[in-house]
Amino acid sequence: MRPTVVPVIHPEPQPVDGVEVPYALRFSAAWAWRLLLIVALVYVFLKVFTLLSVVLVPVIIGLLLSAAASPIVDRLQRWGLPRGLATLLVILAGIVALVALIALVAQQFSSGFADLRTSFNDSLDKLTEYLINLGLSQHQLDDFFGRIRDAVEGSGQGNIGGTVLRASTTAGHLLAGLFIVLFSTIFLTYDGRGIWQWFVRLFPEPARDRVHGSGEKAWAVLTAYVRATVVIALTDAIGVSLIALILGLKFIVPIGVLVFIGAFIPVVGAFVSGIAAVAVALVTVGPVTALIMLGGVLAIQQIEGHVLQPFLMGRLVRVHPLAVVLVIAIGALSAGIFGALIAVPLTAIINTVGLHLSGTRQARRELDLDVGAAADPAVKT
Repeated sequence: MRPTVVPVIHPEPQPVDGVEVPYALRFSAAWAWRLLLIVALVYVFLKVFTLLSVVLVPVIIGLLLSAAASPIVDRLQRWGLPRGLATLLVILAGIVALVALIALVAQQFSSGFADLRTSFNDSLDKLTEYLINLGLSQHQLDDFFGRIRDAVEGSGQGNIGGTVLRASTTAGHLLAGLFIVLFSTIFLTYDGRGIWQWFVRLFPEPARDRVHGSGEKAWAVLTAYVRATVVIALTDAIGVSLIALILGLKFIVPIGVLVFIGAFIPVVGAFVSGIAAVAVALVTVGPVTALIMLGGVLAIQQIEGHVLQPFLMGRLVRVHPLAVVLVIAIGALSAGIFGALIAVPLTAIINTVGLHLSGTRQARRELDLDVGAAADPAVKT
C-alpha cells in the first residue's frame, strides 16, 4: 500500500497596494519581528540587571556558593546532624579556610615583594639593553619610559576628593555585597527548597509542575557544574603550584590561588591565570625556566580538557568547546569577569531546561537519567 502524500499548500499571497507579497517575504518578516522582540527583551533585561547589579551579583554568587555547600550539608544531615547546625558548620569552615588562605597569600607577598621588585628592575634593565642592541636609541627608550612614568604620576594627581569619594563608595558596595553573599549563601543552603516552593506558587497552578521540574533539573545541572569545576580548579592549582615549587619559584601560594580562581572560567581561565606563573618565572629566574613553566601549564590544560572535564562534567553539562568560547566572550563583553564566570553554567541550564520543556517523552526520560547521574555521581548513565 503506497503511503499517502499530503501536498504542502502555501497560503495565497495577500495583495498590498495591488502588489502580491511573496510567501518567502511574509515568512521572513514574521520571523524578523519576533527576533527583534526577543533582542529587545534581552536588552531590557540586561539594562535592568545592570541597574540592580549591586544586589543581583552577590545573590548569584551566593547561589553558586550554595550549590557547592548544599551537597555537603545534605550529607551531614543524612548522618544525623540538624540541617541548621550542618549549614552553620559548613559556612564557618568555608570562612575559616578563606581567611587562612588570604592571610597566607598576604604573608608571602609581604615577604617576597621587595625581591620581586628588584628582579623586575633587573629584567627591565636587560630588556632595555636588548632593545638598544636591536637599534633603538637610549634617548628613545628614556622618553618612552618617561612618558609612562608621567602618565602614572599624572593619574595620581587628580581630584583627591573625587578619588576618596569613589573609593568610599566602592568600599561601601563591596561591604554590602559581602554581607548579601553571606546571607544569601546561608539561607539558600539552609532553606533553598522552601524558597523555591514559594517561588513556584507564584505561577498559575497548571504551570507549577513544569516550573518545579525545570527548577529541579536546573539545580542538578548547577550543582554538578560547581562540584566538577571545584575539583578541576583544585587539580589545576595543585599542578601549577607543584611545577612552580619544583622550579624554585616564589609566590607559590598566590599563584595557586590565582589559578584556582581562574579555573572557574572554563577553557581560558586557568591558562590565562597560569601565565602569571610564567611571568614570575621569567622575571625571577629567566626565559628557560619560563618556557618550562609554560609547558607545564599547557600540559595541565590538556589533562583538564581531555580527561577531567569529560569524566566529571558528563553529558548533562557538556557544552561544545566552540560554544564555550563564544558564550564566555559574550558574557565578558556583557558583564565583564562576572559574565564570563556565569556564562557556561547559564548556557547549560538553559539547554537542559529547554530540553525538558520542549523535548519528547523519550528525550525527557534520557534527560531524567542524566539529571540523576549529576545529582548522585554513583548513578551510571
